[in-house]
Amino acid sequence: MATVNRGAILAEALPYIRAYHGKTLVVRFGGKAMTDPVLKAGFARDIALLRLVGMKPIVVHGGGWRIDELMQQMGMEARRRDGVRVTDERALTVVEMALSELNQELAGLINRHGGRAVGLDGQDGRFIHARQRSIEGISAEEIGFVGDVESIDTGLIELLLSREFVPVIMPIGVGADGTAYHINSDLLAGRLARALRAEKLILMTNIAGVHGRDGSIVYIITATEAEALLRDGIVQGGMVPRVRAALDAVREGVRSVHIIDGGVASALLLEVLTASGVGTAVRSDAGAHFFEDSRSYLLED
Repeated sequence: MATVNRGAILAEALPYIRAYHGKTLVVRFGGKAMTDPVLKAGFARDIALLRLVGMKPIVVHGGGWRIDELMQQMGMEARRRDGVRVTDERALTVVEMALSELNQELAGLINRHGGRAVGLDGQDGRFIHARQRSIEGISAEEIGFVGDVESIDTGLIELLLSREFVPVIMPIGVGADGTAYHINSDLLAGRLARALRAEKLILMTNIAGVHGRDGSIVYIITATEAEALLRDGIVQGGMVPRVRAALDAVREGVRSVHIIDGGVASALLLEVLTASGVGTAVRSDAGAHFFEDSRSYLLED
């Protein structure tokens, strides 16, 4: 029976593999999966698998927990204002150390599973153009080296994808004067997906998905429906910026945005390659949509 079930799962993946062959997927890796060695290794294996079956995954990772940990070890206070890390010159050095360590580890894990990962940050070829972030009520001197994405030169990423590499990107951008800035990884992943007009943007979080009006998880939702949930206060807390990022993405060329729980083993594969999925998919309002139509078809029985 178990063999039959495994065979059915593999067969179920076929239409998704065919539909997304050659398509670009931007995956923001974060949450519990980054702190759990088993989940992290599983994620790396899943990224390698998606590349090997013909998709073009790009990984953007965070690492706030490791930054806080390293700052504590160095006797530094991790300060935040309105949820934003205050980043002076010394703190930026620690941020770059922590993110570089995680970047190398993740690229190495993907390579170990048969992928060809290349670790990058925005200073490589100056491909992520950044500026200091402006936050109302916080001075530029206080916020320090916290950045927003000004533009992304996709040429380097497109070159790597064309050679079947997996870009693994840490969220550091560079200003016109060469200054490095730390960028929110959700924000960077969204901007990159929009710049590349990716098929999918996948945001791995510690939450199962977006809750609807009845309190249950909504598995597929249109941009208009998601906007109504935001407007009516149904979406709250940390999910608000992610749903806004999803709306920005699907309205600028990204076919669907998936908000999934990275604490679920193989959450990435389950969301991309099965009918049931493990999170919420926000899709554009326009036209026929393979993702939704195929799930409806495969779930009829």
